[in-house]
Amino acid sequence: MLSKEVLVLQCAPTPDGQLTQRLEQAGWTVRVARDVDEAAAVQATHDCPVGLALMDATGRVSASDLRRVAGRRPMEWVAVLPREAMARPRDAQLLAAAVHDFHTLPIDFDRLLVVLGHALGKSNLLRSVPPVETVVAGRYGMVGRSAKMLELYRALDKIVRVDAPVLISGESGTGKELVARAIHQHSRRARGPFVTVNCGALPVNLVQAELFGHEKGSFTGAHQRRVGSIECAEGGTIFLDEIGDLPLDSQANLLRFLQEKTIVRVGSTRAIRVDARVVAASHVDLSDAVRQNRFREDLFYRLNVLHLNAPPLRERPGDVGQLAQWALEANPAGRGAEIVGFSPLALAAMESHHWPGNVRELVNRVQKALIMCEGPYIGPEDLGLERAHDAGISGSLAAARTATQRDLIRHTLEQHEFNVAASARSLGVSRVTLYRMMHKLEIVRGTAYATRTERAHRTEGTASR
Repeated sequence: MLSKEVLVLQCAPTPDGQLTQRLEQAGWTVRVARDVDEAAAVQATHDCPVGLALMDATGRVSASDLRRVAGRRPMEWVAVLPREAMARPRDAQLLAAAVHDFHTLPIDFDRLLVVLGHALGKSNLLRSVPPVETVVAGRYGMVGRSAKMLELYRALDKIVRVDAPVLISGESGTGKELVARAIHQHSRRARGPFVTVNCGALPVNLVQAELFGHEKGSFTGAHQRRVGSIECAEGGTIFLDEIGDLPLDSQANLLRFLQEKTIVRVGSTRAIRVDARVVAASHVDLSDAVRQNRFREDLFYRLNVLHLNAPPLRERPGDVGQLAQWALEANPAGRGAEIVGFSPLALAAMESHHWPGNVRELVNRVQKALIMCEGPYIGPEDLGLERAHDAGISGSLAAARTATQRDLIRHTLEQHEFNVAASARSLGVSRVTLYRMMHKLEIVRGTAYATRTERAHRTEGTASR
């Protein structure tokens, strides 16, 4: 249970001059700061779970200020401000985006204590939830404990103990190179080199020289002897990515190496013995390539002694959230101090997304979100998944739901003469929640409380007539 410590950010005079004393009488330990910088310093030392921001009519505190004070630990803010401040867009944004609740002057101390108690409870709850990465870990430097990943780990347990060739299949972006590195790092060859060759990126006329090396003067531009990638992997592992793109004549030479453990540099006749384990990977089905005469059958069987499949992300239920948190923590340079994690809507959107680009797509989306996010929690729109989140809802159903919410809120506001506090009580939500819903549904005070979108449509209709 958290201690009852509250950080009072006193950007305005204490309304009744006795706030600190009355809070202490109610059992709170009070830390006072006169500005945002001082508040951040106090929070860094004392880590208060609750903040109380006393604001005046100048609106000197912003949502980003409160997030900066909180840092990366959960902290719930309660704002105290004059009623007229709520009409300012800057303060309305702060109330909607950065505070647990707010209290308008004059202070009702009993109600303020209740609000602070609720804020403490929420902060306590947020801090009691273990970080995602500590709940479920992976193995072999990978993240995830889905059934497919457990199957992969069990296969790796056996493969790392032997020294036979391995063929890794899987779609682009599934982490085939990560699997190959795990094989190398947990094998007896871990102290040797790990050499990667992307066969699909090599010019056809340079494949032989890249893999096997060449002698000086063996072809135009060969000004000196060059050691090939396979020879560089002596005592370690050679990883041949996208092996299906290897030209047929180079496939014959690779087959010779697998059979005899020797290579011949371009322009030479001397065989050189090389002790290197071959791990290959392909996103295409090599058995189909064999049937289409695009890949040698004998080489396929030589490479496919041991086979692993890197599962696509859509077949790894439960791993997406873990991977997203890992991607978030792996990018500290691009992560703003105010970003805490992912919102529930973002997690739901990620779980429902098909992920055609697999883990690579997820990492790219998280990196984008770190740049686009303006609040403490990354949302579906920051990840570019807002449409995916609504994909399961038909357009007519989504529109009907939105219209129903708008009509209900508008009707309630009309009944209470636009008194937000009374309307919130009638709807059974907090004022902060009601303000957020009003902002989302574009409900503004005016004739029939029409939304900005509706008024625009009416204007267009009048003009057309």
